[in-house]
Parts: sequence; structure tokens; C-alpha cells
Amino acid sequence: MDTVIYEVGAAAAYGLVGLALMALGYLVVDLLTPGKLHSLIWTDRNRGSVVVLSSSVLAVAVVVRQAILASEDGLAAGLVSTGLYGLVGLALMALSFLVLDALTPGRLGELVTDERLHPAVWVTAAVHLSVGLVVAAAIS
Repeated sequence: MDTVIYEVGAAAAYGLVGLALMALGYLVVDLLTPGKLHSLIWTDRNRGSVVVLSSSVLAVAVVVRQAILASEDGLAAGLVSTGLYGLVGLALMALSFLVLDALTPGRLGELVTDERLHPAVWVTAAVHLSVGLVVAAAIS
């Protein structure tokens, strides 16, 4: 029974780290896009913002999943390494957004939040997912 209680506690702890990283990912996307993400998604129903935020959350989840699977040094070290890998993933996703913005015409943040679903949204989402997959692969 002690093993089950430990495993449930570990799952909850990893879940909290993942949740914190996804919340931080939300804040990063909010900082990179003009306007308030909350209003863009829930009030304005802006599809581009939904796609970009969703891709970020999925990318963070991929990184967190791989970090959990790779952690072997005990719960505390595993939680720390998961958090650090997640932060690296978020930093690289933010950097990729800025690089993509520099390489494309117009302001990417404005294209992502355009009322019409701009094709740049799909490129941005693909880049976020790709960065998450690369970081996840680097962990293993």
C-alpha cells in the first residue's frame, strides 16, 4: 500500500509541475501576442490565438512527458529535471517565435491575432510543436 500512496503522490507532483509549466506557457504566448490572450480566445473567439496557444500547450506536454519518462534519479531530482526541461522548451518556443517573426514579413503577433485565420498561424503552431519534439528527443 505504501508503494501505491508514493506513486499517487509522485503522479500528483509531476502533474503539478506540468500544470505550472503549461500555465507559464500560456503567459509566454500572452506576452508574445498583442492584446490579452484571455479576451482574444474567450471573448473574441480568435481562432489564430487558439491554434498558437494549443500548439504551445501540446509542445510543453510533450516535453514534460519525455522528462518524466527519462527521470530515474528519484522523485525530487525528477521533478527538478522535468521543470528545467520544461523551462528550456518554453524558452526555445519563445525564441522560435521571435526568430520566425524576424524572418517573415509583417508582425507575426499581429498576424496570429488577426480576425481572419492567417496561414502564418499554422506555421507558428508547427514551429512550436517541432521545438517541443526536438527538446523531448534531446531528453531521451
